[in-house]
Amino acid sequence: MKSFTNVVKRTKEWSWSYSKLKNYRTCPFRYKRIDLDKAYNIDADAEHNPDLVWGKRVHKGFEDRIGKGIPFPADLAMFEGAAQRLLQAPGKIMVEQQLAIDKQFQPCGWFADQTWFRAVADYLCVNGRVAIAVDYKSGKILENVEQLALMADVVFAHYPEVEAVRTEFWWLKDDAVSREDIYRKNRRALWQGILPEVMSMQKAQESGLFPKKSSGLCKKHCPVTECEHNGNFKKPR
Repeated sequence: MKSFTNVVKRTKEWSWSYSKLKNYRTCPFRYKRIDLDKAYNIDADAEHNPDLVWGKRVHKGFEDRIGKGIPFPADLAMFEGAAQRLLQAPGKIMVEQQLAIDKQFQPCGWFADQTWFRAVADYLCVNGRVAIAVDYKSGKILENVEQLALMADVVFAHYPEVEAVRTEFWWLKDDAVSREDIYRKNRRALWQGILPEVMSMQKAQESGLFPKKSSGLCKKHCPVTECEHNGNFKKPR
């Protein structure tokens, strides 16, 4: 019989994504019940949301058109011009790139034990010292330089030759683009601004303390009905 006395059990690093940080900012308790406890199946609700269904369909359409050369279906043919612009960019073109880094901001595998932060680039083109990263957006326009900067940072980690990343949100319903040029030399400034909040989120998980935070979303748009701020909350008898 084999002896396991010297076996060291590996532990996975606590990890996060920008969407999780955004949810935590909205309400720590909501974040806990949805993202950590999985107590509410919001994916099931999304299947009945026309905007979200359309958004997934468009993402898949671009992934197939750019990555596999499959034509858009007829109802998405209006995006062919946009796809052509992406296909004509010089450099190595990739789609749906899952990029992760560890706590030392070094590249690692998506499911590695040391993975600390994850981000996905819907479209990525690397050409020597420069790169283009695009995120397709199907909702209303919301400027978010922070998310664009984080996207650029994982590109810097995985492609050490890249010194500048042009990041773009493509607002498909409005035929608009939000653009930000991010430079490797500014990596430290980005993390100095966001790390305190990330550490707060990690400490909340370690302590189990997730305070409830009231906002305009509570009464009609939050699925966590066990919170007294929710419009469907019923006080326990």
